[in-house]
Amino acid sequence: MEFKQTGPAKTIDDVITALDHIIAESISSKSRLGYFAALYLKVTKAVKEGIESGQFSDGKQLGELDVMFANRYLEAYSQWKNKQPTSKSWAIAFEEAESSQVLILQHLLLGMNAHINFDLGIAAADVCGDRPIAVLKSDFDAINLVIGSLTNQVLNELGQVSPLLSLLGLHASNSNFALIQFSIDNARDGAWCFAEDLSQKKGPDRDEFIARRDTTIRRLGESLAHTKGFARFTVWVIHLFETGNVRKAIGILNDYRKKKIVINSQD
Repeated sequence: MEFKQTGPAKTIDDVITALDHIIAESISSKSRLGYFAALYLKVTKAVKEGIESGQFSDGKQLGELDVMFANRYLEAYSQWKNKQPTSKSWAIAFEEAESSQVLILQHLLLGMNAHINFDLGIAAADVCGDRPIAVLKSDFDAINLVIGSLTNQVLNELGQVSPLLSLLGLHASNSNFALIQFSIDNARDGAWCFAEDLSQKKGPDRDEFIARRDTTIRRLGESLAHTKGFARFTVWVIHLFETGNVRKAIGILNDYRKKKIVINSQD
């Protein structure tokens, strides 16, 4: 199905409308692409509520960064749906959405890997323009605080559709198991370092730097999607008991009728 994006989102409300469309389309077509979209809608709504309630020190600037950030995902989704080239980081996430053997958690982490490890640094550098990148640090951290604060909530929701997910804890000490070792904090810190370096690049050097980062994040995505050894067996067992009902899983992830997420951007 061709996805028609009328242009970049200009406001957070535009982002929410686009995400609602992706989720509805995914439910209709039973597409696993709706998993990340549902998670991202939670994050976007939490950011909007935080701005409206004055939780952030500079709501206007945060809103600009949030929209710039979201547009990278919306553009990648549109490219993929319309069979156009997209980044390697997003391609691995979209490719694996075709597989029924990948855990819902893996789908979510693949999206977060592409969006935080690749998109966020570029969005920060772009929205900064000619200003020093340091002026965005508080907003950059604020968005990641929202993402991190929703992680436990989403993991609890995943228990409704993936009851044996806790078995992954058997591999907690395995430093080579990307599915366990993936960290929002590490992704945020790496993305900020990427943004700082990128802000100093211009022209072909900038393009080459982004391309190298894209290849690196693609490799991380591959390690998230394809486990090895005993970990692979554990993922297989978890998958046996995970719901195969894509619409049900999206519906649970898309339920925003939870307690409000309160973020203190000064923490």
